[in-house]
Amino acid sequence: MEAPSSIPLKYTVRRCEPQLVAPAKPTPYEQKLLSDIDDQASLRFQVPLINFYQYEPSVEGKDPVEVIREALAQTLVCYYPFAGRLREGPNGKLMVDCTGEGVMFIKADADVTLEQFGEHFAHHSLASMSSFIMFLVLTGCFKKGDTNVTRLKCGGFIFALRLNHVMSDGAGLAQFLFALGEMARGVTTQLISPIWERHLLDARHPARIIFTHREYDEMEAPVTTPITIFPFDNPIQHFFSFGFAEVSLLRSLLPPYLRRCTTFELITACLWSCRTLAINLDPDEEVRMLCVVNARSKFNPSFPSGYYGNVFVFPAAITTVKSLREKPLGYAVELIKQAKASVIEEYVKSVAALMVARGKRIHFPHVIGTYIVSDFTKAELEDIDFRWGKAVFGGPMIAVGFISFLMPTENKKGEVGSVASICLPAPAMERFAKELENMLKQQPSEGKKSKSKSISSAL
Repeated sequence: MEAPSSIPLKYTVRRCEPQLVAPAKPTPYEQKLLSDIDDQASLRFQVPLINFYQYEPSVEGKDPVEVIREALAQTLVCYYPFAGRLREGPNGKLMVDCTGEGVMFIKADADVTLEQFGEHFAHHSLASMSSFIMFLVLTGCFKKGDTNVTRLKCGGFIFALRLNHVMSDGAGLAQFLFALGEMARGVTTQLISPIWERHLLDARHPARIIFTHREYDEMEAPVTTPITIFPFDNPIQHFFSFGFAEVSLLRSLLPPYLRRCTTFELITACLWSCRTLAINLDPDEEVRMLCVVNARSKFNPSFPSGYYGNVFVFPAAITTVKSLREKPLGYAVELIKQAKASVIEEYVKSVAALMVARGKRIHFPHVIGTYIVSDFTKAELEDIDFRWGKAVFGGPMIAVGFISFLMPTENKKGEVGSVASICLPAPAMERFAKELENMLKQQPSEGKKSKSKSISSAL
């Protein structure tokens, strides 16, 4: 792990009062129902996203605040549900009142530069990203407004956005943001037309639950316990890098038949194992990795291009703390692969049926042994261009409760890797770092078949 880079101890941030940015043209005044996948309680939280942009001489004199604000108004004409307001209908069913009120927008100015956050920021330095998180939290980029543009004294700027997850998944959010970039660059014809059609993921009538959905196990908890994705008090954020060397070493720990697993499956198994040991649970306690699976390709015919709702499901890989501690890394990899392989079109429809049968307040087990890693390494959010070129960094960046994000990085040599955001209390974070260090010191597998090959599915 890198030590934090220096941040100016004294700086000034001037924020203007939030204002609403409404669609540039009149939009339909109507109510739109969310799907039975969208409106589950587990998705009722805000996802933060941040893009950093450097000074670009070719747009000298252009104000990123005004360019993005105008583009936002234009983009909301097609994506007008984002300009409405969420509310609950009968039986907790979420819907959007398409009122055209607009999106909250804040502009700010900060007397710092990108360079002051570390000379290697252009290569996604971990220290620099940690510094930027501290800066953004302190300046309120995550606390006020849905959209925030902070101009820096070097001519660069920060674009930050918070989205209620019930409206879109990562792919849907990316679609909206690329449309926003096109508008900012003057591209009036969108490459992908947005499609609502949320009824496509509503439960059948009668609802049929044909899978066992352990990801929604009803755990024992006091009635007054709030639904939350923040299981820890006083958590801190940190980042862990997985470059070519780290990934190669982890892959060498697997038996030959598992070495063709995806990099995401490999890193997720590693993070799950290290986190589980770091949080000091009872050896016999069950822990679960909820595997994020984009189910768009699982449908026949495939899901319509332009659909920007949630098409993700979260099949669970479940085991005990003792098993993760004593078994090799391949055991966790295989559990994750089995969970992902269970997702077919009928699985998604079964999840929708479960939401209807058990009510919209159904949620993931809100216990510290639940963990999610969401993959943004292929989302290409850094390619969103508002006229200032590609972002220096683009992605959700910070972990949210028990959800970690895996994001793309690039070192000074131009080698591509991944960085994982982790949210844990300080003592657990120290143990996590130690567990990861120990794993990366293990000797490669000798090619013998691992006992993990014979494990049964935990689903």
